[in-house]
Amino acid sequence: MSKALGTAVGRTSRRRLLRLAGGGITMAALGAGLTGCEDELATGGEGSTPPPRSASPEDGKAPEDGKAPTPLWTKSTSAQTYGDNDELVAVDGVVIASGDPLVAFDGASGEERWSLPDGAVPGAPLLLGDGTLYLESGRYDGSVAGYVPGSGKEAWRSRLGKEYRQPRPVAVDGEQVYVIAEILEADGSSHTNVIAALNSRTGKVAWKEQRDLGTQQNGVHAAVRGRYLVYTDFKNNLTVRDTATGRQVWTQKTTKTSYGPFVVHRDLVIVPQGQRLQAFALSDGSEKWSVRSEEFTAFREPSLVEDVLYIADSGRTLWAVEPGTGRKIWQSTALKDAGGQVPRQFVKVGGTLYGATDLDEQGGVHAFDAKAGGLRWTFNDRSGDHHAWLVATDGKRVFALHGKKLHALPA
Repeated sequence: MSKALGTAVGRTSRRRLLRLAGGGITMAALGAGLTGCEDELATGGEGSTPPPRSASPEDGKAPEDGKAPTPLWTKSTSAQTYGDNDELVAVDGVVIASGDPLVAFDGASGEERWSLPDGAVPGAPLLLGDGTLYLESGRYDGSVAGYVPGSGKEAWRSRLGKEYRQPRPVAVDGEQVYVIAEILEADGSSHTNVIAALNSRTGKVAWKEQRDLGTQQNGVHAAVRGRYLVYTDFKNNLTVRDTATGRQVWTQKTTKTSYGPFVVHRDLVIVPQGQRLQAFALSDGSEKWSVRSEEFTAFREPSLVEDVLYIADSGRTLWAVEPGTGRKIWQSTALKDAGGQVPRQFVKVGGTLYGATDLDEQGGVHAFDAKAGGLRWTFNDRSGDHHAWLVATDGKRVFALHGKKLHALPA
């Protein structure tokens, strides 16, 4: 199973620091570390997004336009997330949020199915591939583990080697798990890192390649498509490697990055870079198409859902784009008209597109008409928690995680 969305690895991204700032940490305390992150602040302001209504939808059906649903169930969790898309997954009848202990809830009832102490590093991605959930071990013992999502039983474990510290999975396909790890020096320090592939059946190292000096193991987003492993990092690098050998196919500097996921579609990698959304050929890095937002606005993180690319810009315009050509399917200013927050993660069930926002005020989970982008309703638990919202779906329900609260909404 190839990943279509990038995955963030590491716990100190600039986007995450901005979320903490939203929770009460002063900008002065963050200092120069926020330089160059203006795009992350342009998430909208005061508005009139309607609050949740008290009545539940009839027979668990989705609510009417303008009426946000009451959750089917809400649970307190051990979630320790940082707002990256792969920190919440719904699979095999359960929904799982990154945290310690790692807990799986029954999607229908909200009852706890299983719990795994030290199962994963809080905030680390939950990577799904070939029916297995792959995790960076919460034991901090240098291992990567695979579990059966429905039961929590361990199915696979691998170690890169004693000369490497804390291998972090970044992507997975049907044959390999791709990890980045620090290379240890004799004194226990580390100045370089390695990217490697682990066989998802045997756990053996298929290949490993040292990355350039100055690159970081934190803040990497990655995806796999066929023979190509694609990743970005904080150094504005866009890199493609051969999945069979680890050989670098090409790398280039991006002009600007959103510090978030990108999209891989067929033979293209699509990356938001400020005011431009660009598509590059996986084979050689040549530009295939480019879309530009309005002046003084910037694109946020994209999502590829049912072969349509959905993305919002900081001017609160929602775009639906044909990923192969860059052709605009539709644009909607409904969110701007309602004064709502900008969504940065999308899932779709039937004719409804659900978008999760970053900071809480006038945000939450927006429900849009997937055909034209009209805003149907916005759900917000009014907790005031500074954590970003995350969404996942099992096709029947939409799961919304906000801080420690996990809500199941009717789809």
